[in-house]
Amino acid sequence: MSVDPQTFRQAMGQFASGVTVVTTAGNGQTHGVTASAFSSLSLDPPLVIVCLAKTLAVHQAIEECGVFAVNMLGAHQLDLGLRFAGLEPEVTDRFLGIDWRKAPSGAPLLPDCLAWVDCRLWNLYEGGDHSIFVGEVQEVGVSGHDQPLLYHNRLWRLGLSGR
Repeated sequence: MSVDPQTFRQAMGQFASGVTVVTTAGNGQTHGVTASAFSSLSLDPPLVIVCLAKTLAVHQAIEECGVFAVNMLGAHQLDLGLRFAGLEPEVTDRFLGIDWRKAPSGAPLLPDCLAWVDCRLWNLYEGGDHSIFVGEVQEVGVSGHDQPLLYHNRLWRLGLSGR
């Protein structure tokens, strides 16, 4: 049986997810990309997973330096989600003009996120055209914001309704 790629993409788009920006730093460069394939994996030890396309520069950078941060975006951060997704083609340096700070690992932390986790690479698994990065959480931060930026059916959604 063969699965039609377009139908598969359409079906997967029905699953609503939060929006994150995965960042790392190494060799004097910062890297970041918007990702919705993120989840907690374990409480003991604290582990998370993020899935990234093998073609991305951030993928290679995480493999080389062994650390990354996941910045969980709030509804007020649509601009950051779009920027790090590469949907603003005029932006060549995604970190330019952003008041980011370094996590203990050195990975960039974006300002005003809902939460962030700073990770050491625990393991890496093959996943077709993506890799599954498992990170052991070394540090964590939570803000007072509570409205997430969501991605559903290939559209960006702001916050939660029906509260």
